[in-house]
Amino acid sequence: MKNRITSLFGIKYPVIQGGMIWCSGWELATAVSNAGGLGLIGAGSMYPDILRKHIRKAQMATKNPFGVNLPLIYPEVEDMVHLVVEEGIKIVFTSAGNPKKHTSFFKEHGITVVHVVANTLFAQKCQDAGVDAVVAEGFEAGGHNGFEETTTMALIPAVKKAITIPLIAAGGIATGRAMCAAMALGAEGVQIGSRFAASEESSAHQNFKEKIVEAKDGDTILTLKRLIPVRLIKNEFYQQVRDLERQGGSLEEFKELLGRGRAKLGMFEGDTEEGELEIGQVSAVIDEIKPAGAILREIMDDFFEACRDISNIKL
Repeated sequence: MKNRITSLFGIKYPVIQGGMIWCSGWELATAVSNAGGLGLIGAGSMYPDILRKHIRKAQMATKNPFGVNLPLIYPEVEDMVHLVVEEGIKIVFTSAGNPKKHTSFFKEHGITVVHVVANTLFAQKCQDAGVDAVVAEGFEAGGHNGFEETTTMALIPAVKKAITIPLIAAGGIATGRAMCAAMALGAEGVQIGSRFAASEESSAHQNFKEKIVEAKDGDTILTLKRLIPVRLIKNEFYQQVRDLERQGGSLEEFKELLGRGRAKLGMFEGDTEEGELEIGQVSAVIDEIKPAGAILREIMDDFFEACRDISNIKL
């Protein structure tokens, strides 16, 4: 399969694995890359020395392209920016910040740059900043989210009209049929997080993976809108967040609640009640933990079947 996304990254399929905190280590990234997609190491939950170790292990585990996701709000992002250059990374996805500050530096070092956005205005700013592609993420997605709460169905065609560079769709995509729908709306590739969070190679705790599989319609909710919106599985920690919101808690109180390592506690250490469990709405259709390669093959088989079904419609 060839289009601007597969050509940009040098991959077989236009499927990018999301760089999720506490889930996207070198094992998951290389499993996806070895299966023909683009794997990303999620730097958001790593110290610089840990990221360096993951990059070097990935370089040993695959000859295929892989990249690093850098949240620009990360306290040590400057160190991370120079680290990825030092380690010879050729693809960087940035998120949660202004891409203009670092894009030119990356480009000077021959790095392909992609930025994640949640609205058309920032998609246009990314294009003006010189990024090579944009990920437009609808609010169905897990983890940090857009304040606008625009769904993927509405966001993708709007961003498509606003930019000329390649567009990658994210948010609510876990199957080949969803991928087909996203590409019908104007995307040239998809970024998938939640489905790969529930893979065997995901570095998430087994307890978290099982909570993803158990999730049903309505079990996730977008919350923490006074800080950075994040989609969570409803649990005891979410109840604490909800109670604080109802009480009109201050920003300091919210930061204190979050500042107890909640994301690590839930997703990496497996405390599914007191920990923060970030996952997308599409978790409701995930019912099995599988190897990442098998997941990618299943997605592509489903995608090609959906394309055939559409081509058979009589007009």
